[in-house]
Amino acid sequence: MNSESQATLDKAIALKIDGQYDDAVELLQQVLAVEPNSSECRYQLGLVYGFTGMFDESIEELSKASQLAPTSVEILVDLALTFSMLGMYEEAKCEFEKVLVLDPNNKRALDSIKFLNESL
Repeated sequence: MNSESQATLDKAIALKIDGQYDDAVELLQQVLAVEPNSSECRYQLGLVYGFTGMFDESIEELSKASQLAPTSVEILVDLALTFSMLGMYEEAKCEFEKVLVLDPNNKRALDSIKFLNESL
């Protein structure tokens, strides 16, 4: 990622943290116009969409991010949590299982799979 895109991404993350979601989305989309394969940018956009109730878009961006960075435990956990929050338990379980392949002791994934197994 070029330095200008990185600076824009960093600013977008700061806006997200500050709750300025519309401004964050605008900057993230600017970065994606230049860096369409940025897993971090797609991940951040997916999070913002989730925070604002745009769940289909959130899943789409988080899924793209996980495809671009298939070994990112953080992305997989957030994708799984989003699926779980939406009642998509089989999808959530699948993503948590991917997390456990990468990080067998991941407490969040272990606890979530236990909960999902008891609930399903």
